[in-house]
Amino acid sequence: MLDGILFEKAGIPAASIVTDVFEGTGHAMAQSWGLPDYKFLSLPHPIANLSEAQLDQRAREIVPEIVKLLLQGQE
Repeated sequence: MLDGILFEKAGIPAASIVTDVFEGTGHAMAQSWGLPDYKFLSLPHPIANLSEAQLDQRAREIVPEIVKLLLQGQE
């Protein structure tokens, strides 16, 4: 999350991804780093217990959102 915020502040497009239980933390972090409207993506929690195939599937599912966020930026 912080890496994405810092990249955006440096003018480098980034797409931060958190799991849904950390959305509140993501919003708080964005606010504390001066970007209260910072957009990020969320995946269902947990991911630690998923198989490689399941993780691969979740990654494939979120790719369109990543591309959209990168192309639209933080506007």
